[in-house]
Amino acid sequence: MSRETLFGDLPEAEAVGREWPGSPRLREPVRDQVELRAVDLEALLPAEHPARVIWAYVQRLDLSVLEETVRARAHGPGQAPVSPRLQLALWLFATSQGVGSARALARLCESHDAYRWLCGGVSVNYHSLSEFRTAHPELLEQLLVEHVASLSVAGVIDLDEVVQDGVRVRASAGTSSFRRRKKLHKELKKAKRLVEHLRQENDDDPDASNRRIRAAEDRAAREREARVAAALQQLAAIEAHRARRGRENRNNKKKGSKRSEPRASTTDPQARVMKMADGGFRPAYNCQVASVAEGQIAIAVDVTNVGSDRGLMRPMQQRLAASYGRAKRYLVDGGFNKNEDIEWAASQGIKVYGPPANSKHQTDPYAPRPEDGPGTAAWRRRMKSPHGKSVYKRRAPGECINARFRNWGLRQFSVRGREKVLTVLRWLALANNVLAGHRLLLQAQ
Repeated sequence: MSRETLFGDLPEAEAVGREWPGSPRLREPVRDQVELRAVDLEALLPAEHPARVIWAYVQRLDLSVLEETVRARAHGPGQAPVSPRLQLALWLFATSQGVGSARALARLCESHDAYRWLCGGVSVNYHSLSEFRTAHPELLEQLLVEHVASLSVAGVIDLDEVVQDGVRVRASAGTSSFRRRKKLHKELKKAKRLVEHLRQENDDDPDASNRRIRAAEDRAAREREARVAAALQQLAAIEAHRARRGRENRNNKKKGSKRSEPRASTTDPQARVMKMADGGFRPAYNCQVASVAEGQIAIAVDVTNVGSDRGLMRPMQQRLAASYGRAKRYLVDGGFNKNEDIEWAASQGIKVYGPPANSKHQTDPYAPRPEDGPGTAAWRRRMKSPHGKSVYKRRAPGECINARFRNWGLRQFSVRGREKVLTVLRWLALANNVLAGHRLLLQAQ
């Protein structure tokens, strides 16, 4: 049969270049539709991702102390809580990424691949994450010491040479929250009246719909009263410290000038106004970090509300001796120099390496002085020698840890009180050690 017979009644093909009427037909995004995706969590992260390194570390830990407090048991009632192992891993990884907010961490667990991989389908909320962050300071201290000890046993770090450095970090308190004694007494009376008023109001009108709101208001008022009372206690401590220092006030350059009245914060009573690195004065905490000279591993941390580093070397050395034994060489900057501390270190067999302060009389800072003890005289001779100066140069890597902490968000604390601030600093140190220690172990293989 011919082609003309089969297709003879078909219409002629339209011309290729013809323009059709109507609006253009396009593929537009439709975002309100529901779709199902097949996701392989294991394929989301590469083999050497920091989240995998942290999870491998957390898996090896014995967290039975935390697991024993869980009331939900097998074959028993109760909702199963989030594993403390998972919360520990989430906060370690979040700390290494500069995330310090529980709300931000909870959102990342829903959207970020690394956090989703850590969660493995477990849902978390910011309430439990926030409580876990500051609830176990002793455990964090124990994990920090054990991890440093394991790196020392593996031979990747040397605890004979230690670097100590301090960094001042802005506290979670405003400058305007500092009050003098007279104002603090007024604030305390006002807080007590508010607490009594809310309690009486709750007794007169026990409305169930407003009970939760009234309870929150009452709790906030009681916390305010407790903070003001704590500020008064801190004010008494400041006055006692000034009395011990003697008649001269070091904050006033002019001798005989009237001493300024001390003040304390009603927001964070333990915070103090300190001179910061930029020359300004703000409420802050003085964070002390001791690290090994090589490897950038933080071996101990401490927090104080004293603005000067002078006199903080001996407490840190005692802390290190209790955990790891005494170091042989101790490297500090000039702000830590105190003759009593240097003499004590010499009596313990610790050689201090730090530059002596320049004299305002333009004398040789390395020259022996009549008040020098044998340890201080040996320290001056040591720092004058080329060998002492070459050893002191090895203090530079200790500054890298402070810079890393700054990059991880250590610019202002979001928690209040020395104990919680110290706990946050332990999170930073442990996260740093897990990641840095992993690199050192790989290099040693």
